[in-house]
Amino acid sequence: MTEIKWSVLIVDDEANNRQIMRQILKDTYKLSFATDGLRALDKAARDKPDMILLDLIMPGIDGYDTCQRLKANPATACIPVIFVTSMVDVEDESRGFEAGGIDYITKPVSPSIVLHRVAAHIELSRQKRICEETIIRRTKELVESQQTSVFMLGKAGHYNDTDTGSHIWRMASFSVEIAKACGWNADEVDLITYAAAMHDTGKIGIPDRILRKPAKLDTDEWKIIVTHPVIGYGILSESNTPLFKMSADIAHCHHEKWNGSGYPNGLKEKETPESAAIVAIADVFDALTTVRPYKEAWPIDKAFEEIRNGAGSHFAPYLVDCFFDVEAEIRRLKDTWDQKEKTGDTRI
Repeated sequence: MTEIKWSVLIVDDEANNRQIMRQILKDTYKLSFATDGLRALDKAARDKPDMILLDLIMPGIDGYDTCQRLKANPATACIPVIFVTSMVDVEDESRGFEAGGIDYITKPVSPSIVLHRVAAHIELSRQKRICEETIIRRTKELVESQQTSVFMLGKAGHYNDTDTGSHIWRMASFSVEIAKACGWNADEVDLITYAAAMHDTGKIGIPDRILRKPAKLDTDEWKIIVTHPVIGYGILSESNTPLFKMSADIAHCHHEKWNGSGYPNGLKEKETPESAAIVAIADVFDALTTVRPYKEAWPIDKAFEEIRNGAGSHFAPYLVDCFFDVEAEIRRLKDTWDQKEKTGDTRI
């Protein structure tokens, strides 16, 4: 005996019509029935049938309204709906397709047409589901791969540095809050979450005697350290994905200043990409509030005041406003990261 895999919900207020469909489909599909639109909505949400055969003229809500409600519910939106009706005018068909139906079967029904139409649309739905699942799986794999790359590049940039392991993720979390306050959309915020973590990738090309020096750098050492944005840009710009394009901008420009006194290119005001200008604030704030070999951690209130004082010279004034708009969240994140670092949890 062939195993019945697919289920069909038949919706019709006339018992004779339901019985006809039962005789046609019972040997091939698992069947369920509803006598009106409201019951159909309940059954569809509960049982998740693979197909719905829906009458148009019924008591209460009609087939058009029923179909629209099915498509408006995320739990049932993907279930294909075929209208079964004696209404065959072009306007009726157009209205049905606009409501979300995928096909029409006219009454009186032909058994062979019913079987072929149901089988064809269930197969199309199955193939679509396979494609969607494949896309989701591959997208997840790609995201995981990119996240792994981000972690490795961020860690490599600080391998010989004095920063703690959580620095790249702390300042990335601060960057996210500033970006949100600045009005960035969800996709852009997701990008800066990981792009910010690669801001110092170029430090991989800086000797550790300079990175670890517990004192002020001399002139020759400074000439070397200021090359790390160019090195980082050269590494990250090899990829043309949105994530790495943003990360390349950030690596290249996060030491630029609003007044043009930064490096490597002396960019002024909005010549600096906004992503890099956001990271500049987050990076300095995190550096001020954490211990380094050459300094103690600043009190958090003093660090906030330093950011405020830098508006219009070091930092974009409007971004400093955004930073203070989310001051409470920045303080909360700082406390959270302090606790996470004590347990060795250094990932965002």
